[in-house]
Amino acid sequence: MADTIRPQPDRRTGLFDLHQQLGARMVPFAGWQMPVQYPMGVMAEHLHTRAEAGLFDVGHMGQVLVWPEDGRIETAALALESLIPADVLGLPQGRQRYGLFTDDAGGILDDLMFAHRGDHYLLVVNAARAEHDIDHLHTLSGIRVEPVADRGLLALQGPKAEAALARLVPAATQMRFMDSRIIDWQGAALWISRSGYTGEDGFEISVPEAQLEAFAQVLLEQPEVAPIGLGARDSLRLEAGLPLYGHDMDEGVTPAEAGLGWAIPKARRSGGARAGGFPGADRVLPELAEGPSILRRGLRPQGRAPIREGVEIFAGEAGGEPVATVRSGGFGPSVGGPVAMALIPAEIPEGTTLWAELRGKRLPVTVCALPFVTPSHKR
Repeated sequence: MADTIRPQPDRRTGLFDLHQQLGARMVPFAGWQMPVQYPMGVMAEHLHTRAEAGLFDVGHMGQVLVWPEDGRIETAALALESLIPADVLGLPQGRQRYGLFTDDAGGILDDLMFAHRGDHYLLVVNAARAEHDIDHLHTLSGIRVEPVADRGLLALQGPKAEAALARLVPAATQMRFMDSRIIDWQGAALWISRSGYTGEDGFEISVPEAQLEAFAQVLLEQPEVAPIGLGARDSLRLEAGLPLYGHDMDEGVTPAEAGLGWAIPKARRSGGARAGGFPGADRVLPELAEGPSILRRGLRPQGRAPIREGVEIFAGEAGGEPVATVRSGGFGPSVGGPVAMALIPAEIPEGTTLWAELRGKRLPVTVCALPFVTPSHKR
């Protein structure tokens, strides 16, 4: 197993050939060649995932194992808590949680998933940040950091994902949202979590490279399942109000501003059993207690024109300085209209009309709560 993950130009996942066979349009993304859409098209792929089940290649994501050098899982948990403001120590075996890496100023370095696997943790990090995050983990003492370079990663998402996967892996039906298990499929150890990035029920499945294409093909043979590209993945997560690193959050955005304070539990907050002890706690904890001055919120443009990343938002129909800039935006096929997210001043109430400046003309947008669609996870 390789001891590092280093991004290279036009790196390919183990499903590159299959994508081409399926007619995918490939694009460079975070140093990888990835499918942005298939012949079905982004709109149809999006709606298929909401109604049936979509299969995504997410093999560009970084998978990392963290082992305690002394054999005590508590050692690894406390080491991770020094970088992540989450309750790693309290995570039960076989469960997964969402977390953040923060910097000394309280900004977000990346978001990630971490799972308790008995004697070690499995982390899944963003593709564009994998090298950074692995180097970041290497600053910790008492643990061994083992990047995974011999596995692909699939996401099977949608209301019929369970039915499709159950034909191959019946034990998956016993899993709840954020469960993490190792289940056998024809001699291959599948690392399965019941999670995803679409707002739908579904699974993320780490598969050994040797069996990756065969497993993906068998999934695609299921009547509910269609291949889905990055285009629909983005519109699905946007409708679900899920932030994307490098867009809705980055080093200049704190957890509270990103609307991710829920990922920092009571145990790590002021007065908690293990309060603070992570980078930027001096800013992050007071801001969680008092509330941020800006907050990631939804915008619904009035009309059909999408407002995309970079569009400036104003308080009035004319004049003035911008109050925000769109971080993520596009058309929401399930919503039937354009949707967007921006860091909006917290004092602006929901229902307020603001103005988006699009090609020299200001269009009305309404501040609204997130998400735009109701999540349907299996609890």
